[in-house]
Amino acid sequence: MRDRLAAFIASQPRAFERALTIGHVTASAWIVNAARTHALLTHHRKLGKWLQLGGHVDGDPDVRASALREAREESGLRSLRFASEAIYDVDIHAIPARGSEPAHEHFDVRFAFEADGAEPFVVSDESHDLAWVALASLADYGADESVLRLARKTAHL
Repeated sequence: MRDRLAAFIASQPRAFERALTIGHVTASAWIVNAARTHALLTHHRKLGKWLQLGGHVDGDPDVRASALREAREESGLRSLRFASEAIYDVDIHAIPARGSEPAHEHFDVRFAFEADGAEPFVVSDESHDLAWVALASLADYGADESVLRLARKTAHL
């Protein structure tokens, strides 16, 4: 997937802009507690699924900064810190057509964060809910394969 992401960015001068209707780069945050037993997930308002936090980079090629911004905006957490300097995961997934927005792809660059699991979070208007979910219970939340892949990698942080 990293090769496909690199090729997309090389071939699309507007790859970081949401207005690129074939697809665009997004940034996500896989947030775990200090014990690395739980992840903070959002019940995404538009997609109706439990996912990691994240969103559009709005033209900013600094995906690392965008992932941090999205994590803060969507959770209100201030204890967030990068668990690793490196890109944690890359996922490319289809987004269905909605309203006037055509179906397109998200080229999602994901970073791992650690946060204080006792810090109160704030549910943004982009979510139905937020929850600290035990990694062992992700299937109970209907987690898709990309979220399960993030969880499997957690032991290596």
